Amino acid sequence: MAGESVLANLHFGREDAERDVTDGLLLRGGFLSTNATRAAVSGRKMLIIGRKGSGKSAICMRLMADGVHGGGKVLITPDDAAGDEIRRFELQGLPGDSAKSLIWRYVFAVNAARHLVTHAADAHGRKAASVKALRRFLKQNDELPSDYPGDRLGDRLAQGARGLQTALSLEAFGFKAGVELAHAPSEGARAARQLDVVERGVADAFAELDCAAAHEPLLLLVDQLEQVWSVEPESNSMVIGLLLAAKHAAGLYGQAVRCLLFLRSDIYDSLSFGEGDKFHGDELRIVWTEHALRELAMARARASTGAAGLSAERLWREIFPESVRGEDTAAFIFSRCLPRPRDAIQFLNLCQETAWLTHGRDRITDTDVLQASRQFSAWKLKDLAQEYLIAHPFLERLFPLFQNTGYVVSRAALGSRFEEAAQTLHRLFPAYAEALTPSGAIDILYSVGFLGVRRGNDVVFAGGGELAVQPHETEFHVHPCFREALGATSAIDLRRFEPVVAGDRIASGNTGFGGAGNTGVSREYRLLAELTRSCHSILSQVGRAVGMAQDARDELTQQIGRVLTDASAARPQAGGGYGDTASRLLTTAHYFTTLAAQLRASGLDDTTGAGSVAQRIEDEARRLRRMAGGAYGSSGDSGGR
Repeated sequence: MAGESVLANLHFGREDAERDVTDGLLLRGGFLSTNATRAAVSGRKMLIIGRKGSGKSAICMRLMADGVHGGGKVLITPDDAAGDEIRRFELQGLPGDSAKSLIWRYVFAVNAARHLVTHAADAHGRKAASVKALRRFLKQNDELPSDYPGDRLGDRLAQGARGLQTALSLEAFGFKAGVELAHAPSEGARAARQLDVVERGVADAFAELDCAAAHEPLLLLVDQLEQVWSVEPESNSMVIGLLLAAKHAAGLYGQAVRCLLFLRSDIYDSLSFGEGDKFHGDELRIVWTEHALRELAMARARASTGAAGLSAERLWREIFPESVRGEDTAAFIFSRCLPRPRDAIQFLNLCQETAWLTHGRDRITDTDVLQASRQFSAWKLKDLAQEYLIAHPFLERLFPLFQNTGYVVSRAALGSRFEEAAQTLHRLFPAYAEALTPSGAIDILYSVGFLGVRRGNDVVFAGGGELAVQPHETEFHVHPCFREALGATSAIDLRRFEPVVAGDRIASGNTGFGGAGNTGVSREYRLLAELTRSCHSILSQVGRAVGMAQDARDELTQQIGRVLTDASAARPQAGGGYGDTASRLLTTAHYFTTLAAQLRASGLDDTTGAGSVAQRIEDEARRLRRMAGGAYGSSGDSGGR
């Protein structure tokens, strides 16, 4: 297959699983089976938890696909009407969580009954007496399956809620609700008794057909709950009620029914209820590694191009460039994504589109990847604010604290920046004032994946069950995903060394101290040697600052290396000298002073060794001025740019 046709057909899928399925076979051919998928299929886990874009819906859609699961499948995705109905549902005599668990139990029971009405004849070739009773119940309560568009979950929930709050028609089960529930102590008790009758009827039908032994269980899948969730207590009760109902259904229906709930991690982690500890064994959190994302990219590349034999070598060496800025291309891309499929898919597709659609190339170049990375970073910064708009509406207002500065920031420096913005934040978001403190902001920015915390020699980002930020931790890093959008591409905000050439000095009227015509070669040579010595002295101090972030040390090393390179490039002029070496030293001394000031202003904790490095740079700046033969002047020695 020609290189051009491969790139033209290369596509890593849609950002949402629903369109991934409707677009064709990409989700099937390019689906990567993970531990989360296997745990969901096997029934070992009931709660599939992950942040937005982590692949929860992809697993759900995979299970709904034909041929993946042999039993029945019912997908429940609440719309606004359904969510509003559940949030508003209440029963006198029951707390909110318990009341909402009843409405979810009703949803599960009715969906199971609707399934059994058709399943009995299709899979078992008969209609048992218990199934006939279910059909009569559904008909009497207007719950029979319907093909017309009005058969929506919200409409049926409203009807079921009214039935639970008043009286369901239970004659199909030989139960006279009006008579037998007349003495129920409360509205909640009456609803619970009615629901027990319905659930017993469903359980009897599963048992009579022997579904648990005859075939795989009915899957009841609940997804997209975040579409109807808010931070209000009623929303949390809605989710807690769902958890309680799923646990109840697992015990009631046994191996005949399996509930699978796909929940956003921020929603699940915000819940607090007495029985929360009973769900830990049912949890499975989706965690993506770089290795898994590489496998996903390969699977989807092969599926989209039809090249089953497409190798990783060809994808990452021929279609994509071998490296970007000296870094392995795949490592460059995946390190700049939050660890989830949606981000990887978007970045990879953007690289392809930049090369093929924008520039008309037959392969992706490093320039295309860099251009895509800038666009992608801007997308992701905006998307992060939108992702947490309900839980943290102020999040976007915190981003300016990190603009146009180094991506390594200390707790002290962040606290200083935050204090400048605190009054505005508290005025705009008074309901969140208690959380909007320097420590609170750090905790939130860490939890959403914006900041990582330095632990030992590693920088840890949230997402895999990591420990929360501890009070003694003082160094934080902006995630590489957001750095370009913020203009924070260097570890610390250091001025780049730019030597002034002789022509520039003459034009500015600054002729310096002694040129090639009046300074002996021996002195010029000695001055250059002293400049080199100063650089090595600073580099040695940087090397001893083992507590400083490696990225910050690399940034300092790079800038001092530029000074060394400039000194090494000095060559004797036509007259036998080395040029205006004294002015070179003064220019470097001024740069060193600026560098030290920027290092101190970066807020890096002195315990990291940053203070000692800054002191060494200042000492060498003063030494170079003395060697050059005079002070640089008060205005030039201010440390400013």
